[in-house]
Amino acid sequence: MAKDISANQLKKFQEELDAKANHNVAERAVTKNGILATSADYRSEINMDPVFSIDLDTGKVANQKQSGRCWMFAALNTMRHDMKDKFGVADDFELSQNYTFFWDKLEKSNYFYENVIKTAALPTSDRKVAWLMQTPQQDGGQWDMFMAIIDKYGVVPKSVMPETFNSSASREFNSTLNLKLRKDAVELRELVNANASEDELEARKQKMLSEVYRMCAYSFGEPPAKFDFEYRDKDKNYHLDRDLTPQEFFKKYVGWNTEDYVSVINAPTEDKPYNHMYTIEMLGNVIGGREVRHLNVDMDTFRKIAIKQLEAGESVWFGSDVGQSSDRKKGIMDTELYHNDELFDVDFSMSKAERLDYCESLMTHAMVLTGVNLVDGKPDKWKVENSWGDQVGTDGFFVMSDSWMEEYCYQVVVNKKFLPKELQEILKEEPKVLAPWDPMGSLAK
Repeated sequence: MAKDISANQLKKFQEELDAKANHNVAERAVTKNGILATSADYRSEINMDPVFSIDLDTGKVANQKQSGRCWMFAALNTMRHDMKDKFGVADDFELSQNYTFFWDKLEKSNYFYENVIKTAALPTSDRKVAWLMQTPQQDGGQWDMFMAIIDKYGVVPKSVMPETFNSSASREFNSTLNLKLRKDAVELRELVNANASEDELEARKQKMLSEVYRMCAYSFGEPPAKFDFEYRDKDKNYHLDRDLTPQEFFKKYVGWNTEDYVSVINAPTEDKPYNHMYTIEMLGNVIGGREVRHLNVDMDTFRKIAIKQLEAGESVWFGSDVGQSSDRKKGIMDTELYHNDELFDVDFSMSKAERLDYCESLMTHAMVLTGVNLVDGKPDKWKVENSWGDQVGTDGFFVMSDSWMEEYCYQVVVNKKFLPKELQEILKEEPKVLAPWDPMGSLAK
């Protein structure tokens, strides 16, 4: 039987509060300054001094502005880091985030339509249908989703398809597109349940996609089919490469075999034993493209493979819960940054698995590891390239304590050659399919 809060209990609560030493001091401080400022520990800033034993020269940071494209920015940043080393492009050179954004919006729309058709026989109250309709599409994504775009469409320099109002501030476009997708879902579900033929469904879907394409073109500009690439290298030598397709540009100037780069996660929950592969139902963007696949490993392995790639001179895409115990302005992510447990005399401790299982944490943001500080061969802090511009942190770079990585980092992407042989074999395993709402299916924004 449910019980209310009685007057006697309220009296007891007040008596227990009055018995706390200096509770009036704490109350004045918190009401005036807020929880974070009152519980902040200045020693964290001292310990997170931005000096690292391994520190890659990656150029200037980018700025995703008012959009949820961190996963794209982080991935394109790792590619431009390679271009800087190979071709000497300028520190402020960028690959076009707007170009990949355009194609991701179109592909996500098609992916949504296909899932609507697949689930049309289910009632709208079904959890899968409700999950689909809650957010038909959004800016966020995962590494494999980005690779699916690259495999199909290639990349272009930012100078060829620069930012627009809508790519840098995507809220208006997202709300408009989601309105259209939900409206289209009504029609597609009605057609399926009226026993429309596959040809009828496909014809109607193609008309819908043509409208989405038009919306993307008006909002982001038309993506180039061919272009000229010109730049000056670090020695001021001029280069001009004419009549390139985006796929040719990727092959020549990035040159990755995208299959070499794999997602490795640390999800210590009971339903995901280590050293196995996982995928997520209804998570993706390109139909027929690359599947989202995760190899789950323990945290020690997670760290070691990231360090190996950094030692080889390659930056590392990673996903984390950036809002936890972090100071955006100072660019610090540290478990010792705030002590709200001491401030309130309340135990807030949860294990990493508990935070995942009870919706306290999940991957929210992708960034790039560009350095690490090793003491006696073990990391104590990491250098992080963010995509929030150069007015935060140290010229846009953040410092992450190793304890923060332990608790709030969930994913790194590494070249599979840096994995131990036994883990390379596990990559061939058929993945276990997780529910659409599993925390490992969250999208970095």
